[in-house]
Amino acid sequence: MRVAFAGTPRAALPSLEAILRSRHEVVAVITRPDAPAGRGRQNSVSPVGERAAEAGIEVLKPAKPRDPDFLDRLRAIAPDCCPVTAYGALLPQAALDIPPEGWINLHFSLLPAWRGAAPVQHALLHGDDITGATTFRIVKELDAGPVFGVVTELIRPADTAGDLLGRIAVSGAELLVATLDGIESGDLRAVPQPSEGVSLAPKISVDDAQVDWTLPAPAIDRLIRACTPAPGAWTVLDGARLKLGPVRLLDQDAPPLGPGELQADRDGVLVGTGTSPVLLGEAQPAGKRRMTAVEWARGLRLDAREPHPAAAAGRGQPRPRLG
Repeated sequence: MRVAFAGTPRAALPSLEAILRSRHEVVAVITRPDAPAGRGRQNSVSPVGERAAEAGIEVLKPAKPRDPDFLDRLRAIAPDCCPVTAYGALLPQAALDIPPEGWINLHFSLLPAWRGAAPVQHALLHGDDITGATTFRIVKELDAGPVFGVVTELIRPADTAGDLLGRIAVSGAELLVATLDGIESGDLRAVPQPSEGVSLAPKISVDDAQVDWTLPAPAIDRLIRACTPAPGAWTVLDGARLKLGPVRLLDQDAPPLGPGELQADRDGVLVGTGTSPVLLGEAQPAGKRRMTAVEWARGLRLDAREPHPAAAAGRGQPRPRLG
């Protein structure tokens, strides 16, 4: 088939590469407009747009998919089908009506679970054991179209959103090509999603990524992994923001610490939660590089700020506390 692929971030690259290797002809790539990126905040081409240009494929970057010039160009290109992976903009009905075989989306969840912008993050945040990817025909309602196929992926105990998305993007790309093959041959039919089991996965904001140390340790572990690498989990120490890498859960023999309370020594940095403490992995103070928690604590001399044993009785210096 003649296809116009729509995608934007790095997670969409495996899909584009898989389609380029397939028997289908990529006649155009649709991506989001160039946007500021990096420390210099200069306009940069999306990863998908950059790869398409390297391959000599026409790249369309509509400010909005309802723009008349974009719709006219897409009609002129006349794709049979428009596969989509993480494009990042809602498609109007006028665009959906152009390709005869429709727009086929690769979504990173097992629909109808986790419809929305952040399915991988929400699967981790809510402690799911399994997730995957789904191909479906796009309709006006968000992620609600009929399903062509699924691929599953086990969630590992230490998975971050980046780890999990990386694996699903690769397996999902093969599913997307198989879906295009089945549509072309006529052997594949989409089936409606069940009405039960619908859950929503809105984008996780920077505010959502602040750690609440009164939560149980497993919930904090899931939040930090769900926010890694983006938007990045964070907390506050002495009024300054501190980004955090994944933590490690400890057994019940860990020393008792209040929520957010720090204890540092040469072997590691513990922080109290609503249940048992967790072991910090990495930390990144504002304006500085990411470093191990031990390096960070050494730079702040947290070990020198540990309380005198009399502090428990109301005397001595209290331990520093994250908030």
